[in-house]
Amino acid sequence: MTTPDRRTPARLADQRALLFDLDGVLTPTADVHMRAWSRLFTPYLAAHGVDPYTEQDYFAYIDGKPRYDGVRSLLESRGIDLPQGTPDDAPDADTVCGLGNRKNAEFTAELAEHGVEPYPGSLRFLDAAMAAGLSVAVVSSSANATSVLRTAGILDRFPVVVDGMVARQDGLAGKPAPDTYLDAASRFGLTAAECVVVEDATSGVEAGRNGAFGLVVGVDRGAGPDALLAHGADVVVQDLDELVHELPEPATSTT
Repeated sequence: MTTPDRRTPARLADQRALLFDLDGVLTPTADVHMRAWSRLFTPYLAAHGVDPYTEQDYFAYIDGKPRYDGVRSLLESRGIDLPQGTPDDAPDADTVCGLGNRKNAEFTAELAEHGVEPYPGSLRFLDAAMAAGLSVAVVSSSANATSVLRTAGILDRFPVVVDGMVARQDGLAGKPAPDTYLDAASRFGLTAAECVVVEDATSGVEAGRNGAFGLVVGVDRGAGPDALLAHGADVVVQDLDELVHELPEPATSTT
């Protein structure tokens, strides 16, 4: 476990809720997303004669952001300017939204073909947290969060899911703005200081820092501990089961 020198993190045992990102934190759907983004941008960038798409582009420009923001950020990195379009654009439209919709179609195909299961360490941590009486929520930029949770068999564990669809409907700014995490905390009647943000993306840990959450946990799935710490993580782990021993004792029945 890696911690920065900039402040002493709040104790995990003192917090009341865990707000989990989904892709790369609870499930390895980041791999599915990465393959879908590559299927979109590898031929697209080649056709435009610019620098080819690489895996690092995913972490630098896309990871953790709402889909259309990720498209725009990647295009800007290559000096490509497209009209925004609308969410109703067809997947073959040469707009930011059209490309985003094309990527979503690629993701849906990948998920249907390969399925997804939770990370074992994340599942152990989640079950231990629930046994200890902590509230748990999913806060994801993905519009596919519910279907991913259902495919992974863990949807019933989460009474609160704030995903890309909810953010769009309620006009919530995407990460690195803290709005979606603050919304999840408010649904439990809690303040940010009472909640833990659990993220694998630099934009996500930055959202936790921007919202002044009690603790921001970074899970290093490829972004790198230095980058996660620099963007706002208080603690960085390789796997969430490293933190099981820091949870409160399991709640006991009084009956």
